[in-house]
Amino acid sequence: MRKLILLVALTTTCTFAFAQNGSSFGIKGGLNYNANGDYFESIGDNAKHPDRNIGYHIGLFGKIGNQVYFRPEIMYTKTKSDYDSDDFTMEKIDAPLLVGVKVLGPISVFGGPSLQYILDTEFDGISINDVNKDFTVGLNFGIGLNLNKIGVDLRYERGFNDNEATFINNNGLASTSRIDTRPDQLILSFAVAL
Repeated sequence: MRKLILLVALTTTCTFAFAQNGSSFGIKGGLNYNANGDYFESIGDNAKHPDRNIGYHIGLFGKIGNQVYFRPEIMYTKTKSDYDSDDFTMEKIDAPLLVGVKVLGPISVFGGPSLQYILDTEFDGISINDVNKDFTVGLNFGIGLNLNKIGVDLRYERGFNDNEATFINNNGLASTSRIDTRPDQLILSFAVAL
């Protein structure tokens, strides 16, 4: 819990500090598409049910710089994944720390680490408390389009390592299952600078 409080305080302080120094500050939100196992295989498997692995995020961002910029973000994210027709849901705080560069007019590319703190996990109605690590680090990279105060970006996120939750099946069998709590994601965001 101490890591979560520190993460939120640090990112929020950076975001507000950047807004004070003539750079931008705003709100953002969008959709997340999760994949478990092989990302592209997962997309093919779920093409018949596109809502299966869709989640959402909402949060704040700060941005300092113009041609080359630093953009910290803090977001509440809720994701849903499908494992053999059972749903795995996760609520978390994400804090990407991105560095970007404008490449052509309003188009920029960016990348950087993404910090994740898991708030809650649930598999088919059962809360999972045995997550290997609540705090993990991943990588975000993508492309963005900014027109005045409106922005849209598409990014890919992956964890640096697997983070598993372990639980015992309640189907009468004494077997243990594992679920990766750091799946690959494709993230579409819309942002408005204030």
